[in-house]
Amino acid sequence: MIALIYAHPHPDRSLAGRALIDAVRDLPGVTLRSLYDAYPDFSIDVAAERELLQRSRLVIWQHPLYWYGVPSLLKRWMEVVLESGWAYDEGGTALAGKDCLWVTSTGAAPDAYTPQGKHAHAFSAFVPAVEQTARFCGMNWLAPIVVHGAHRITASELQSHAAAYRAWLVDYLASQR
Repeated sequence: MIALIYAHPHPDRSLAGRALIDAVRDLPGVTLRSLYDAYPDFSIDVAAERELLQRSRLVIWQHPLYWYGVPSLLKRWMEVVLESGWAYDEGGTALAGKDCLWVTSTGAAPDAYTPQGKHAHAFSAFVPAVEQTARFCGMNWLAPIVVHGAHRITASELQSHAAAYRAWLVDYLASQR
């Protein structure tokens, strides 16, 4: 079972988000939760979210990189779903041992994530907050999937990323049998 937590404030405008989601939504065992569709008022059903996570072996956090982090609704989701005593601290072992995959897209090309580039840091400088969230909850952090320049790459390049994402999940599912 895979819980795909998708957080894009404007999912209808995202070619990359749609291509990636369309590539994997039909895989058996994948449950897609589009947070901005499910919770437009930011009123999160914590019990439903936790039940989905508990049934899952792999948790995917998929979203565009917003201001070097996660979009606001995903941040809110983390704050209310991943609480002390459930996801971490004493008694908080609900996610311990589960795998976590971060799938993100950026608007900038890879060379923008260099000391000389627009963002003045390697992309790896923006990974620790998301990675540590997973690790703090006892999850196994997997190497992220990143699509750079998501709205600037060609349709062919985007489809290649989507196919690679699907192949990754197919391999993961096969390894869990």
